[in-house]
Amino acid sequence: MILIGMLDSPYVRRVAIYLKVLGIHFEHRPISVFSDFDALTKINPAVKVPTLITDDNQVLIDSTLIINYLEKYFGHSPAPTSAFRAEELRDLHLTGFALAACEKAVQLVYEQRLRPEGKQHQPWLNRVTQQLHGAWQTLENGLRESHPDMLSVAGISIAVAWSFTELMLPDTVTRALYPEVTGFTLLAEQRPEFLAIPLS
Repeated sequence: MILIGMLDSPYVRRVAIYLKVLGIHFEHRPISVFSDFDALTKINPAVKVPTLITDDNQVLIDSTLIINYLEKYFGHSPAPTSAFRAEELRDLHLTGFALAACEKAVQLVYEQRLRPEGKQHQPWLNRVTQQLHGAWQTLENGLRESHPDMLSVAGISIAVAWSFTELMLPDTVTRALYPEVTGFTLLAEQRPEFLAIPLS
C-alpha cells in the first residue's frame, strides 16, 4: 500500500498511525497539496490527502473511509455484544468530535496563513474558533469520564488532532484549558506507533 500526503496533516497522520497499529507495511510518499499540486493531480484529481493506493491499485480518499476499509479487511474486531456496542458508540462520539476539531483547526490555519490579513473576515474567524473550542471542550469532558484505548480510532484521532491544533494554533488553544486532552495526548505520543509517525 502507498499512503500519500504530508504528516503535518492530522488526517494523513491518523491513517499512518492506524496502519502501524494494524501492522500493515506501507510506503509513505510525502506529497504536498500545495507545493506538489500538479504531481498529486496525476494520482488523485481531487487533490485531497490522505490518498491511499491499495495493493490492487484502487485509490481511496478521506481518512475516515480509509480507516473503515482498513478495519473491515485488516482489523480484528470482536464479536458484537451490548458492551461492545456501547463502547463502539462512545468511540464514534469521540472520533466525530476529534474530526470536527481537526476540521476547524485546519480552517483557521488556512485562513490565517493563506488569506491576506486585510481580507480575513473576523466574524467567521470567531465562529470557527468557537466551534473549535466547543469540540475540544466536549472531548475534555468525555476524557474526564474515561479514556479510550490510545490505539483505537478514537484515541488516535484525539491525540493527532490535539498535537496538530497545539502546534499550529498556540495562541488559540492552551494546555491549561484542556488538561485531560493534553495528558492523554502526551501519553499517546510516547507510544511506538506514534513515535514511528512523527508530526513533521
